[in-house]
Amino acid sequence: MDRRFNCTACGKCCFGWLPLTLNDALSHAARFPLALVWTPVPQGTRAFSLTARLGTTIRLRNRKQIAALITPTAYLPPSFPCPELTAEDLCGIHENKPLRCRTMPFYPYREEQDQADLLVPRKGWACDTSVAAPVVYHNKGIVERTDFDLERKELLEQAPTMRAYADYVLKYMPWIIDSLGAIAQQPGGNVITSLSSFLTAIRQFDAVTLAAQQLPVLKDYAARTSGAPELLEYQRNYAGWAREMEYLARSKSPQDSAQTPDSPL
Repeated sequence: MDRRFNCTACGKCCFGWLPLTLNDALSHAARFPLALVWTPVPQGTRAFSLTARLGTTIRLRNRKQIAALITPTAYLPPSFPCPELTAEDLCGIHENKPLRCRTMPFYPYREEQDQADLLVPRKGWACDTSVAAPVVYHNKGIVERTDFDLERKELLEQAPTMRAYADYVLKYMPWIIDSLGAIAQQPGGNVITSLSSFLTAIRQFDAVTLAAQQLPVLKDYAARTSGAPELLEYQRNYAGWAREMEYLARSKSPQDSAQTPDSPL
């Protein structure tokens, strides 16, 4: 069955968390408050194989195995718009927007044949799926696939780096294994870790520059979420991560910025 879809630039999808490739996350470090989102998938489920390829596999204490995506993410409350969404509901960085925004509504964290339901607009969205819209999905295949393939390629290329990060976190913060195992039994939850923990674990990036870019962003969002009880977790994370970035930004080199193993993530 053919599926039709056309973006009407309503801006409704430009709110809340935005999954990013690692390249896009670091390129936009001066724009988005960043976090690492861990999403566990139980073994035996449809998404397990691809999740393992794009992320990592983790052996639980009961010897069962799960897969986990570790996704660099623009960490915004659901009610908060993308900082680049204009008053006219248009993208302020259209020519330089992340791959995730270009690939929408398709999602390369899923197998290609499992994309059909993503073409059904969410409540309140003004996406055009009428007969006037172009066919974008045919015989369970994406018709214009350039952006999808590019995003999938970047996800596969970054997978070894994300696995190295996972090894670091699970070594120094083993409680995360139990959290992921519990969440895997009730899909829909996540574990959140900080960009500073990633920069500490993976020394190939300029931690000082990235921290200096993130610091004002995190301080701004900490201020914007202050005093709102429903945003307390976001406010605490922004404020705590800002302190970590302040420390990293003062460091002379990425090597000097290493946290102690028991530092908060």
